[in-house]
Amino acid sequence: MSDLNTRLEKIKVVPVIAIKDAAKAATLAQVLIENGLPCAEVTFRTEQAPQAIKAMRQAYPELLIGAGTILTCSQVDQAIEAGANFIVSPGLNPTIVKYCQQKGIDIVPGVNNPSLVEQAMEMGLKTLKFFPAELSGGLGMLKAMSAVYPVKFMPTGGVSPQNVKDYLAVPSVLVCGGTWMVPSKLIDEDRWGELAELVADVANIIN
Repeated sequence: MSDLNTRLEKIKVVPVIAIKDAAKAATLAQVLIENGLPCAEVTFRTEQAPQAIKAMRQAYPELLIGAGTILTCSQVDQAIEAGANFIVSPGLNPTIVKYCQQKGIDIVPGVNNPSLVEQAMEMGLKTLKFFPAELSGGLGMLKAMSAVYPVKFMPTGGVSPQNVKDYLAVPSVLVCGGTWMVPSKLIDEDRWGELAELVADVANIIN
């Protein structure tokens, strides 16, 4: 996990992507890399997610790829086979956590209250997704939990250009997840120039 944390901390913002057509994945990866965000969390909210991860991995081996919205052990297997570097889940499912640990792949599960943080720590986890961040109390809740628990957080859900720097300024925040720079509509319509501008804007904000 320390290697993953080091890479995430350098990237600062992970684009959270729902991609419907895996044929577009390599081009999207190119846009991310060339405009300063060499990472992607490809969510399993679409059927094409495993194929998209595989296409990104083959085209850009250096890209850091997470498989997001993982809800089953079968999806963990698909993500590993496709070439994902790490797993992200919206909640804390002990079965999924233990399965990832058995498979030797890092997992960043979702939590939004102290009890879930403690359960995650009990399972040996020290990097957690704070989700849905804004709806769960935002910066106030995050700072309160950070004062108590020696863990790192990846706030996701409601993170935006307006508040991303505030989240990143919290010492316990390793990286933020966001969707605003990779809207599905632009991907679906091959509007790569506009996507590139959005990604570059994020890179400029955080660097």
